[in-house]
Amino acid sequence: MPKLMIHIRPERPEDIVSIDGINRLAFGGEEEAKLIKAIRGSNYFLPELSLVAAETDRIVGHILFSPITVESSGKSVNALALAPMAVVPEYQNKGVGTALVKHGLAACKKLGYTIVIVVGHPEYYSRFGFTPATEYDLEAPFEVPDDAFLALELLPGALKNVRGMVKYSPAFDSVL
Repeated sequence: MPKLMIHIRPERPEDIVSIDGINRLAFGGEEEAKLIKAIRGSNYFLPELSLVAAETDRIVGHILFSPITVESSGKSVNALALAPMAVVPEYQNKGVGTALVKHGLAACKKLGYTIVIVVGHPEYYSRFGFTPATEYDLEAPFEVPDDAFLALELLPGALKNVRGMVKYSPAFDSVL
């Protein structure tokens, strides 16, 4: 099989239907598509951090980063949530997700963000440097296994004096 020629770029309005479909296929339900719609319709949407993976003209993957905070010692520390990330089933395990995560994290860093939080498979996300958020004394605002609640410092030491509750945008309330 020839190597995939994937191009990562910010979403465009004409990609929205494909993005919804990818998330429904990848997750087998509506929750992630609803989450994306809620974030997209809020003040928490950063268009430059809603990225698609395209093979020629077909959208085969999507990743979204949106602002969250860590409530630490009476102050709010800015961070990003990586949620969701989805790849069309027939393109999974072919490097599309890896390309999306790497490109996305680089875009986050370029925009000056220093902390990313994800709820996901620890074996997968550890490849990008994510570690259990409990190592930084970060708490999830919902029930999640400790090993699936992960944090990444895009800037070494960004979480050094940060401890407390991660606060997601109200858009997440529609799916949590």
